[in-house]
Amino acid sequence: MNRTFLKEGAARVVFALAAALSILAVGLICVFLFANGVPAMIEIGIPDFLLGTTWRPANDIYGIFPMIIGSIYVTAGALIFGVPVGLLTAIFLSRFASAKVAAFLKPGVELLAGIPSVVYGFFGLMIIVPFIRLNAPGNGLSLLAASILLGIMILPTVITVAKNALDAVPQSYYEGALALGATHERSVLRVLVPAAISGIMAGVVLGIGRAIGETMAVVMVAGNQPIIPASIFDGVRTMTANIVLEMGYAADLHRGALIATGVVLFVFILLISTLFNAMKKRGERS
Repeated sequence: MNRTFLKEGAARVVFALAAALSILAVGLICVFLFANGVPAMIEIGIPDFLLGTTWRPANDIYGIFPMIIGSIYVTAGALIFGVPVGLLTAIFLSRFASAKVAAFLKPGVELLAGIPSVVYGFFGLMIIVPFIRLNAPGNGLSLLAASILLGIMILPTVITVAKNALDAVPQSYYEGALALGATHERSVLRVLVPAAISGIMAGVVLGIGRAIGETMAVVMVAGNQPIIPASIFDGVRTMTANIVLEMGYAADLHRGALIATGVVLFVFILLISTLFNAMKKRGERS
């Protein structure tokens, strides 16, 4: 009895330490970001930093508005390409595919999630960029290329979460729709998909988080000009790309401005996480 009690106590201590270390790691990251980024943001001027359209570190001009717009555009483009394909694939795997087809496709979806970002970047650089260069204005390194590539990269997240949400809908919903005379397709699209909408939206939100935080693949195909793009064929620079491209040689205020960019990105991710948790709680209540 005492030995069992000691084992349970030791397990509680180990679990508590693991949780404390996780919280400590998040806390240290927050302290580092805000302690180094906020002073630089204040020195530059918060309106000038967030709304300035010129990024010229050599002249101590640090406006990240083009990078904020670039991140939003690239993420929106990824959703336009990735969400319809991901949702339709999830519906197919959940309600239309045979067991053999689903067993064949599921490992492929999981493999997409395990491919390194730099491999996606090489694919975009060798396939997507030349295709755009041959069929559209510009040199191919563009907002469109980054959006298509990120749309492919978010597919595993959207497919997996949406499929799990569809699988969790009670079978009685589907059977009830059939009993009322609906076809299989109508039962799925008009009954099951609306019933799983909270889980599907959670997958979309997680896809947004995946897209807005991606760096390496975007750096390789986006062109990386710190300007607000006038069309989808113009180059674009995201906040993550800006940090990666310049942190290696940045110093003093320049370095602080890059860390402050990380603070802005952190706030974006925090808002996305809050939205995801709200959708998750809403789905649990419903």
